[in-house]
Amino acid sequence: MTAPHDAARIRPLPYDHPHVQQLVEGLQQLYVELYGGRDESPIDRAEFELPRGTFAVAYDASDEPVAMGAWRLLPDGRAELKRMFVRPERRGRGLSRLVLDWLERSARDAGVAEMVIETNTVHAEAIRLYESVGYAPIPAYGHYADEPETVSLGRSLGPAD
Repeated sequence: MTAPHDAARIRPLPYDHPHVQQLVEGLQQLYVELYGGRDESPIDRAEFELPRGTFAVAYDASDEPVAMGAWRLLPDGRAELKRMFVRPERRGRGLSRLVLDWLERSARDAGVAEMVIETNTVHAEAIRLYESVGYAPIPAYGHYADEPETVSLGRSLGPAD
């Protein structure tokens, strides 16, 4: 077996880039399978433009977009992870960790001290990933804060390098 993410590289891209939209659609289809519908939380393209946020797309050795994630600033100054997704056939290879690490460094470089994410109890694998790198439960926030299945996690990003 090769290393988890051999030759994977990450590029920051705008929200409306075709590769971002292709992966967002894959994520929305996953939501349909899990929840019976698409994610309805509001997204504004401008929220994902530096220094307020960014989208990151991971590419494999053949230059195919295989994973993505994003962060955006919240009004309280924390950064929120959004749209973390790895194509189903590429899961289990460390791509989520690669994207997450890139996003955390990007947010830290933009002066953000804390990263948060709102997910759902259905996403047990995602919750395990976040907890494994230091995310811990925080008070519920965001679009789905009143939903009983919502899980809100956060962690300090530490000082910029």
